Amino acid sequence: MLSLLFLVLLIQANLSMSEQLPQNIFILAGQSNMAGRGGVVNNTKNGIASWDGIVPVQCQPNPSILRLSASLTWVQAHEPLHADIDYNKTNGVGPGMSFANAILTKVPNFGSIGLVPCAMGGTSISEWAKGGFLYDQLVRRTQFALQRGGVIRAMLWYQGESDTQIREDADAYKGRLDRFFIDLRADLGYPTLPIIQVALASGEGPYVEIVRNAQLGINLPNVQCVDAKGLPLEPDRVHLTTPAQVQLGQVLTDAFLQSLPSPIHIANNSCRRFSNLMFHFLIGPLLRFVLFIVPFT
Repeated sequence: MLSLLFLVLLIQANLSMSEQLPQNIFILAGQSNMAGRGGVVNNTKNGIASWDGIVPVQCQPNPSILRLSASLTWVQAHEPLHADIDYNKTNGVGPGMSFANAILTKVPNFGSIGLVPCAMGGTSISEWAKGGFLYDQLVRRTQFALQRGGVIRAMLWYQGESDTQIREDADAYKGRLDRFFIDLRADLGYPTLPIIQVALASGEGPYVEIVRNAQLGINLPNVQCVDAKGLPLEPDRVHLTTPAQVQLGQVLTDAFLQSLPSPIHIANNSCRRFSNLMFHFLIGPLLRFVLFIVPFT
């Protein structure tokens, strides 16, 4: 009888754990403006960067928003999202939390969201090529995120500032970006993976417009581009401010939702409903029955 009780409790625990897994997975990749530098400033005396710790209401934690940690564990998401991924840099507010919260606000029945942070500050597009550390980490983390269910909804991509320094890199940007998107889709087994990229608001060199034109000129299917040009920048004139990141997250949300069929149907909700019904009509009564008869045995 005790073994039956243990079995029922184990089933109940497994059902509860399953509800903590995200249904909708989004990859966050690129460099520092995707990782988030909102609210990060350099101390004028010692030159050390620090984050002001201010988290806008649009970026507050939500029980329905999870993030995949560096140790490949789903945890509740909070700013800074990339703290354990882009660990050699000081991270602040990025677009990810604003994006996820805006989706849940606009589509309350969307289901839980799992963010997979992969961005790394100061990286060029050539460093994201297939076979490199960043590419392999992105693929590995995404594949892990899918192991226990969930569906990749899109990749959010914001990168290119580092490729504005040398003319040869800027000229080669479009071809390298095309190749990266094609390779990633192939290795994830998702040839139509939705990709929403951000056209640069700034750069580290004089060839910003060449890279921007390459981004705006990408002509692959299911690749959208939103423009960050004109968004407020931190004093370094490279990184987006916290309010700018909030705005960017909402722009990314609009782009994502506009690409979906209307009305939105989230098939994965049926799995959670089935688990809840199973517990309500089968596991729950069985547990109560076992607890009732145990004292008499």
